[in-house]
Amino acid sequence: MTVTTTAPHTVHAPRPAHPGAPARPLVTRQYRIAVRVHSLDPISEAGILVQLRQRPELRIAESGEAASVIVAIVDALDEAATRWLTALHRADGDPVVLVIGQLDPRATAAIAGSGVCGVLRRAEATPERLVRVVRAAAQGHGDMPPELVRHLLDQVSLLSRTTLEPRGLSFAGLTERERDVLKLIADGLSTREVAMKLSYSERTIKAVLQALTIRLNLRNRTQAVAYAVRNGWI
Repeated sequence: MTVTTTAPHTVHAPRPAHPGAPARPLVTRQYRIAVRVHSLDPISEAGILVQLRQRPELRIAESGEAASVIVAIVDALDEAATRWLTALHRADGDPVVLVIGQLDPRATAAIAGSGVCGVLRRAEATPERLVRVVRAAAQGHGDMPPELVRHLLDQVSLLSRTTLEPRGLSFAGLTERERDVLKLIADGLSTREVAMKLSYSERTIKAVLQALTIRLNLRNRTQAVAYAVRNGWI
């Protein structure tokens, strides 16, 4: 996604018509983030548009023009609103900033899955706060209320304890055995040495490596080790 930056751009003035003429001052222009506003409530949309048009950092995208950020406004997040948000994000792949009337932390998973990267309560949606959240979204960052982040982390922790760990999995995408095997391979041990170290058969270690490379679409164990190191898994 191409992001319109807000960095100032200096335009050099033309040279004076004759040597004695004074130089014209340089002109500094500020590129503005193109924003498109969508709402299920025309009155709410009109109010946000008034705020955004007053900000020099932003501009409203023209009809048919690509926007850098979508600002979506809803009263509450139900199933229909979630589908609507998801469709807005998937249409052009633009990041979505959600301005919401009633924020329920239990809707965290739905918000995260719909392409929303910034959340702002309608009562707190001052022009300054809107600019900050839109700018963060345009730069590929997120901006969410602290209680929403806490709830999301709690959900992640619960999923890890109740679903992944009992199956020997983790969010790293590796089982404990796969992680142990890759660590020893990275230390320079052969397949036979890894098998002896972990008290498995050599055939089992080869099967672990083969399953891992197939699942991650890698060519060999060397690439598997490099992939795991790059992702911080080992």
